[in-house]
Amino acid sequence: MALGRVRRERRSVDYWPGFVDALSTLLLAIMFLLSVFVLAQFLLSREISGKDEALDRLNSQIAELTQLLALERTNVQDSEDALANLQASLQSAVSERDRLQQLLDRGAGAGAAADAQIGQLNSSLASERQISQRALSQVELLNQQISALRKQIGALEEALEASELRDRESNTKIADLGRRLNVALAQRVQELNRYRSDFFGRLREILSDRENIRIVGDRFVFQSEVLFPQGSETINDLGQTEMKKLADAIIELQKEIPPEINWVLRVDGHTDNVPLSGTGRYRDNWELSSARATSVVKFLIANGVPANRLVAAGFGEFQPLDEADTAEARSRNRRIELKLTER
Repeated sequence: MALGRVRRERRSVDYWPGFVDALSTLLLAIMFLLSVFVLAQFLLSREISGKDEALDRLNSQIAELTQLLALERTNVQDSEDALANLQASLQSAVSERDRLQQLLDRGAGAGAAADAQIGQLNSSLASERQISQRALSQVELLNQQISALRKQIGALEEALEASELRDRESNTKIADLGRRLNVALAQRVQELNRYRSDFFGRLREILSDRENIRIVGDRFVFQSEVLFPQGSETINDLGQTEMKKLADAIIELQKEIPPEINWVLRVDGHTDNVPLSGTGRYRDNWELSSARATSVVKFLIANGVPANRLVAAGFGEFQPLDEADTAEARSRNRRIELKLTER
């Protein structure tokens, strides 16, 4: 019986105090975890608040960057308007302006990159300081570029003023040279006219006894019958005598004409409108008139007239003195003309 009581006493052990201790310990642990959670939440909220303030500062800086970029674009537009008014002759200045415009476009691209970096701030706050520093560097670069652009625009304006001054001076010099050239040409023409008058006056004295040699305007006219047989370019004896007088007069007159007057004696051959038979040496009047003018030039050269002062030309029947279809008109049209002129 005593053994049974002992067994019953062992079976009735009290577990409640241990359960209470375990429950108290668990409650303390839970309270500790709650305290840690509350403390972590407090610290996290402060951290988030600090991040929001930094984000606000970045937004303010971004707004300032946007204003600076707008001011930059306005300055660029003003610069382009000013450069557009420059004269087309300043091509080098236009090229420089295009180069500066490209630099400004790069600055606008940098602004777009800054906008893209702003979008990245929403996903990565950790890189905000680096992005802000880059944006500030880009703004500084844009300011430097604007300053350089203003200096270059000033240099272009100075170059334009200098160019306009040179143009005005050049125009004044050109006008003065033109007046002087006109005066010189007028003097040359007067001198040539005077020597032409002397030349024809002496020829008139030398050949005054010939009825078929006359002056027409500014030309001395020899009838072909005086110089050539019919259909031939060979100068006859009488013609050689007259041409010798002419050569002597030219040589004498040449000594009096100043060397700066570049004069020539043009010998023109003319025929009538009667076609050649085709059986002779020349096929048409073109060839005959040219050959006769050449014969006179060669004769004058052989008698001492400088070759560089003579010109031969053939006109055929296409420059008649008389348009009538008569024997007398055809006789007048067959001629050799001499004209003193400036080269």
